[in-house]
Amino acid sequence: MSETSALVLFSGGQDSTVCLAWALARYERVETIGFRYGQRHSVELAQRDIIRDKLARLGDVGKRLGPDTLLDLPALQSISDTALTRETEITFAATGLPTTFVPGRNLLFLTYAAALAYRRGIATLVGGMCETDFSGYPDCRNETIQTLAQAISLGLATPVVIETPLMFIDKAGTWAMASELGGDDLIRIIVEDTHTCYMGDRIHRHDWGYGCGACPACELRAKGWSEWQAQKT
Repeated sequence: MSETSALVLFSGGQDSTVCLAWALARYERVETIGFRYGQRHSVELAQRDIIRDKLARLGDVGKRLGPDTLLDLPALQSISDTALTRETEITFAATGLPTTFVPGRNLLFLTYAAALAYRRGIATLVGGMCETDFSGYPDCRNETIQTLAQAISLGLATPVVIETPLMFIDKAGTWAMASELGGDDLIRIIVEDTHTCYMGDRIHRHDWGYGCGACPACELRAKGWSEWQAQKT
């Protein structure tokens, strides 16, 4: 298995785009994988190729950016009843978790990604999970991710590393990392082309990008932008 290659879980959102830029700065070859699972904000999938094309034109990144894979996981929608896979209100469920929580999503994504990485001879997966901006998603915790890495390594009988460069930084730190990695060019790509709004809104333009401005994803992104701007002054 190659330790100079990485497979990035790439949704077309802000976090996964920063993770892709992070991986491109560290590995000789980087591939991407995305998932279509009936997500309410499926517009993010349309942004993936746009972002990849623009990143490939930054510096010498193009020669390191490998192929992309988009997998269909319709079963995830059929077994879940969440605000990300249904036209339902975003609130908190009786479990105390937000209704945007899709049970098992990251566990499935990483498992499928590991299977593809195994076939490609890639030993490292990169994901944008973060517990600092913890939204109540238990599958975003570092303990969850690293325990899964151990299970996958055992199941494949080969070491698998899961890198989560955003795990312990907040959203302001994510904006700062993007600036450090790619300067104004990368910030411009994130603002104009990435998508995180749960409502799939690409009509309303804000300083921090497109979105409804009211869903939890927009509020978190806007708050991080504001804090990052304040830190720069």
